[in-house]
Amino acid sequence: MPITPDTITQSTLAGIPLLPLIRDALYGIFGLILILFFHGSAINFIMLRFERLTNENLTDRQYNWVFFHFYSAFFFIALVHITEIIIWTLFILALGLMDSGIDTLLFVGSSYTTVGFVQDILPMGWKSLAFFVSFSGLFSIAWTTSTMIGMTNSYKAAWNLKHRQKDPSAS
Repeated sequence: MPITPDTITQSTLAGIPLLPLIRDALYGIFGLILILFFHGSAINFIMLRFERLTNENLTDRQYNWVFFHFYSAFFFIALVHITEIIIWTLFILALGLMDSGIDTLLFVGSSYTTVGFVQDILPMGWKSLAFFVSFSGLFSIAWTTSTMIGMTNSYKAAWNLKHRQKDPSAS
């Protein structure tokens, strides 16, 4: 039996059209990698800057500056996540999958945060792209959480030293 173009375009995997699935996976993996590279670069910059500044502040006994840098890091990390939602929005708009920037932004924000308050409004044949938006949000938020736990240790040490506890790691 010869393989014809129709055979290829109509192939399915468990009833799921194969070519749209492969296309979605390729675009989704590209978007996921793009977001994770951006997130990793941004979060590492913020974390390393925080560590450098707070180490100097702890050495100089400037504890309130440690607190300032901690909350500033929270703010900048929030901006990183908002930027990632905007990157996904622009990516989906560039693919021509949606017409409205606002609807796309709300859909991506809903998927990225995995809250799901907006219906899947991607066109037929592109529905699985939402999985990759969600994966990028899950990975990025987990990465942020681990980074913030590390930053909390410096905050806690500054708090303990400011309040004259002998052991900076005491609870």
